Amino acid sequence: MEYLTDRITLDESICNGKPTIRGKRIAVQTILEFPSAGETPAGILRQFPSLEKEDITACLQFATAPMNRNYVLKTVA
Repeated sequence: MEYLTDRITLDESICNGKPTIRGKRIAVQTILEFPSAGETPAGILRQFPSLEKEDITACLQFATAPMNRNYVLKTVA
């Protein structure tokens, strides 16, 4: 298992290698879909009682990290 952050892990034998929360079979992507559908952190925690509020925060931070980069669009012939 590889730790991407203190709470986000990668393991090719869990969830087909997708980032998960603390090695559990809960994908980061799954948790990120809830706020985009209007669910509150409290609602997520009710549905996933093994999670902690900090796990949700870690998922959001993990997802926003690529936004700290600069992107350049190039025309390809």
